[in-house]
Amino acid sequence: MPPRVIQWYRTPLDRGTLKALHERSNWLGALQTLGYLGAITATGATVLYSANHWPLWATVLLLGLHGTVFAFQINAVHELGHNTVFRTRWLNGVFVRIFAFLGWINFEAFNVSHTRHHRYTLHQPDDLEVVLPLRIGVSFFLTRGFIDLPGFWQVLQDKYKRATGRFDTPWLRAIFPADQPDKRRPVVCWTWILILGHTAIIAGSFYLHLWLLPVVISGAAFYGGLLFLLTNSTQHIGRQDDVPDFRLCCRTILLHPVLRFLYWHMNFHTEHHMYAAVPCYRLGRLHRLIRHELPPCPRGLFQTWKQIVAIQRRQDLDPGYQYIAPLPTPSVGGEG
Repeated sequence: MPPRVIQWYRTPLDRGTLKALHERSNWLGALQTLGYLGAITATGATVLYSANHWPLWATVLLLGLHGTVFAFQINAVHELGHNTVFRTRWLNGVFVRIFAFLGWINFEAFNVSHTRHHRYTLHQPDDLEVVLPLRIGVSFFLTRGFIDLPGFWQVLQDKYKRATGRFDTPWLRAIFPADQPDKRRPVVCWTWILILGHTAIIAGSFYLHLWLLPVVISGAAFYGGLLFLLTNSTQHIGRQDDVPDFRLCCRTILLHPVLRFLYWHMNFHTEHHMYAAVPCYRLGRLHRLIRHELPPCPRGLFQTWKQIVAIQRRQDLDPGYQYIAPLPTPSVGGEG
């Protein structure tokens, strides 16, 4: 059976505008990538300095800051995995591996899954990366947003299974069939790199009596993630599934420039799905060009979660309810 083809709606743009939007820049890519890498390096180095010079409470607060900045690794992996950040392709490959290693992320598995997610966004069973309805409550943020013990245990289980060649979920079996071992091999190999690399960091740090170093590097993915969870969880929750319109199944939110930078501009999520090859640092311009066709975009996390909570409460009363985002009447042109 040939693969399903979904006729997605995309706001029309002229060819010259689209070409300019798709242009990749090593300079802008470096600003985003090295800027983010520099931010996590600076917060980590400050934690290490504080441990030897400042009070314990200051070190704990700085650890929280480091974890907050560090938590956005998956967004770095996501963008670099699209090969749109740098014009020079191999630079995307180098940095996607750096961020994937730091965040314990198997980018080989993620890339395959995410390609399907873009092609069949929220159309089951072709996209099982995100399945609606999603339900996220206060308990989720309390148990995962400060010290993420469930996430740590999940990572350990996942790495053990993948390292031993086990692809045991329906989604993994669908995208990595057992009769295609060549497709599974990169996933297994990267898993071993994660395991051996972080083991070496931890062992070397203990040998050198650098007790805090593995906390700052190998353990940073498991604390301080509250801001990331509040931000990243907004992409599809409370939207529609099985519709051929990214404006209905994705959510764009308007954020402060600093948070937008940490989030790799994925707050423009409708725009990203509509034109996935547009580099993240050009999504703001794309938003301005097509916002005349977008639903109202909530401003800030408070307004966004107020909307999501209202949808979830309605779904509590009516499990079959799906919020239909109001679309404006089509108009000609957009703002440059």
